[in-house]
Amino acid sequence: MVERVMLMGHAAAPVPCRLVAAAYRDEQEAADKVVRLGPGVDACLFASPVPYELARRSGVLTIPATYVQLGGPALTAALARAALDERIDPRRVSVDLLSRSDVEEAYADLGMPTGGVQTREEPGATGTVAAYHERLIRQGATTGALTCLPAVADRLAAAGVPTVRVRPTSAAVRTALHTAALLGAHHRLEESQLTVVLIEVPTLREPVRRAAPRYWRDELRLSLHRLLVQEANRMNAAVWAIDDHSYLVTATRGSMAAATDGFRVLPFAARIRDELGLAVEVGVGMGRTTHDAETHARAALARSQAGKQPQGFAVDREGRTLVPAPRMPPQAPGQGRPKGVEVLARLAAKLEGGDTIVDAESAGRMLGVTPRTARRLLRTLVDEGLAWPLPPNRTPQPGRPRQLYRLIVEKLGPR
Repeated sequence: MVERVMLMGHAAAPVPCRLVAAAYRDEQEAADKVVRLGPGVDACLFASPVPYELARRSGVLTIPATYVQLGGPALTAALARAALDERIDPRRVSVDLLSRSDVEEAYADLGMPTGGVQTREEPGATGTVAAYHERLIRQGATTGALTCLPAVADRLAAAGVPTVRVRPTSAAVRTALHTAALLGAHHRLEESQLTVVLIEVPTLREPVRRAAPRYWRDELRLSLHRLLVQEANRMNAAVWAIDDHSYLVTATRGSMAAATDGFRVLPFAARIRDELGLAVEVGVGMGRTTHDAETHARAALARSQAGKQPQGFAVDREGRTLVPAPRMPPQAPGQGRPKGVEVLARLAAKLEGGDTIVDAESAGRMLGVTPRTARRLLRTLVDEGLAWPLPPNRTPQPGRPRQLYRLIVEKLGPR
């Protein structure tokens, strides 16, 4: 799918852009791919809702993102192919990943009932989703499966289950490319938006004490100005002294967002406090012109000085207080479910010769559990991004191919 998007290329993009391919073997790698790309891209286009949702849940998406839609025309095309298969009754099938509303809409357009259609909206491991379709077939509730996951389609076909892949249409790919390009262009404009930072030092604003040396304030101003220039140079910003106790910094929204963890921490304040022992008051403003940005920065500074909304120290170009959403904490493991990190640490302690490839049998021996339990634990590691499923090790012998996993021991940190 990634290759298909790349081949369609720039023809579908409404603005000049460069496409960067990030192919993966398994959807669980989506978050890692986003992290590796880092700030080098302006928007992410995922091949389906599954990698998008996995990346979103992991909290790594800091830029606009979208995905190629699998509902609508894609589902209608899949139903047409299912109707050509004598084994499948499109009125009695199971569908994964697509929402019930998408399914009902497509069937309504075709004038078909949905009473016998089973849906599973939640993403999951390949084995879990495949088992869902197989169970319904065995129970006689369905006559075939419509799946959005290539790996599930392969597994169902191997098990003899009548299966149809829900593939994005060319129109859906073009629409997704169009949307992603517009999101990226808007993000680029937002990143380059003019931003003004006003910094006031209460200590320098206060009247001079007679006992204090005359040169004390001058030395402090010089040290503060030097520190601000050093920090500003790192973000391609400029610094001006407004008066004896305040400074103005001009930058872009993108550089300021990077320096403040997405406007979650005050710019410059921590280093000024650590090196000079000074508390500062900061206001950040954005605008279409320098005047607008400075006006918004002064409004933010006044709000900060009044002690209102200390986390909302920035005002956007519309004059609204910018209060970023907090970072999403990692999801807690379910009740009775072993922590993935603990399982990985136990396996890593027994690996020999630096080999990080295991299967259910070898993992079971290391953990002292049955292969069935080990297989469940390995799937837990995959779900938590602590292991990668490798292609099945096919052998001439009958039976299920041996599933190998690569343990990501690097996530344990230095040992």
